[in-house]
Amino acid sequence: MRRLTWVLAVIMSVALVLAGCGKKDATSVVRDLNDVSDKLESKQGAYQGSGTMTLYTGEQPQDYKVEVWYKNPSYYRISLSNVQKDVTQIVLRNDEGVFVLTPSLGKSFRFQSDWPDNQGQVYLYQTLVRGIVSDNNRQFTEEGNNYVFEVAANYQSSALVRQKIWLDKKTYEPKQVQVSDSEAKVVVDVKFDSFKFDPQFTKESFDMQKNMTSGAPSESTIAEVDENGNPVTAAENGEEAEQPVAAELGSFGIIEPGYIPAGVEFKDSHQIENSKDHAVLIRYDGVYQYTIMEARPLDRAVSLVPQTVVDLGFTIGALSGDEQQTLTWMSDGVEFRITSSNLPVSEMMQIAASMEAQSGK
Repeated sequence: MRRLTWVLAVIMSVALVLAGCGKKDATSVVRDLNDVSDKLESKQGAYQGSGTMTLYTGEQPQDYKVEVWYKNPSYYRISLSNVQKDVTQIVLRNDEGVFVLTPSLGKSFRFQSDWPDNQGQVYLYQTLVRGIVSDNNRQFTEEGNNYVFEVAANYQSSALVRQKIWLDKKTYEPKQVQVSDSEAKVVVDVKFDSFKFDPQFTKESFDMQKNMTSGAPSESTIAEVDENGNPVTAAENGEEAEQPVAAELGSFGIIEPGYIPAGVEFKDSHQIENSKDHAVLIRYDGVYQYTIMEARPLDRAVSLVPQTVVDLGFTIGALSGDEQQTLTWMSDGVEFRITSSNLPVSEMMQIAASMEAQSGK
């Protein structure tokens, strides 16, 4: 009888060991993620990923092919290709600054910024890990070969409240991310089809000119700007300015936002007279008063003074001003500016996102 009891005890002990083997809880996974994060901060830290990002911020979902490169200490290259418009933008960070490149149009914007430090981007691995590790109220489950975390969203837009992150059990590579609003509606959905740690990159991989050559119609230069981010012409510098050939009138129509804040109405719109880049101005009035300026800038490239970088999902924009703020971004060769003294930045971001899916009227 005692021998049977001993055998049963051994069997139960072995069963408990086997049951616990390979089984991890949220605490142990978080500990592993901290180790992975530390390795990325090491001298050889790097990763490369690609997938599809879907934004549900306009009237119709917008799909983007996303490719992400990272190399320690602070080199980033994010390629965002709009599937519907067949336009690619590259967000680049290197020793010279942060760039938004549109190679097919030969246009580039440069920001003096520490982006993406301390700023969330849903397609960046560091952002996902930071969101999991920092949320002590995280929810943890398992789905097949993935660990799944539900945590608070830590992005610039206050409309993004929660995020659900799928990680491969063996490698901790990201598989999917869903970011939801306060009504639990998915606003951003990223599905990774490939991801690997420790790829081989060179400094040329993050070189601005190298990345601009692909699909660029001509060489571009970096133009200087004033304290408001407006291009400074040669004439203003005491030299004779070459007059560019104006684009054909009506080369693009007015792009109206699909989202207007509650209590706000369209006021009027008009083309700015003597504008060589055919700028148009749209005004809104009500609870918030703001204007939207749209133009096709003739400058091949513009260098911006220090401003706050804002992640718009489909690209990054620049926020400037204090009492009166302006959000500036480029999309499909069009420069957009939202200016207001009382419109919250979160509303600016939502308006900008709603304009990405629109076409000129």
